[in-house]
Amino acid sequence: MKNKRQSKILEIISTKEVGTQEELAALLLEAGMRVTQATISRDIREMKITKMPIDRGRQRYVAISRENRSEESRERFIRIIKDAVVSLDAAQNIIVIRTSAGMAMAVAAALDGLSMPSIVGSLAGDDTVFCAAKSADAAEEVIKRIKELIR
Repeated sequence: MKNKRQSKILEIISTKEVGTQEELAALLLEAGMRVTQATISRDIREMKITKMPIDRGRQRYVAISRENRSEESRERFIRIIKDAVVSLDAAQNIIVIRTSAGMAMAVAAALDGLSMPSIVGSLAGDDTVFCAAKSADAAEEVIKRIKELIR
């Protein structure tokens, strides 16, 4: 059931501009799958689905594959970071990234997609990403690199 539901989610987000969990739940219901918001939230996390800006401040869900490291993907990751990052700061080895509302998960996924070896892991809320770097010096280097990307 879970595999079938997650396959349907991928199909839906690849063919429609879905921007909220409620929209996704409604589309799954149309497909004959009754799900709770908690189930959708869990599936989104497991499947590494994130939101990406599209136009006029709207966003849509997209699946970012770890296997897809093409130049086009790299440019997409950089665009997400450019469009969403508001500020950067470090507290020892923790990088605090403030984003536009609702974009923290997309920024965290974009950073993961860029495979920065100094970042050990990240945690995203609604408008804030915490990235753990290997050291305080590594955190400063990551901030410098992100600033270069968003220029």
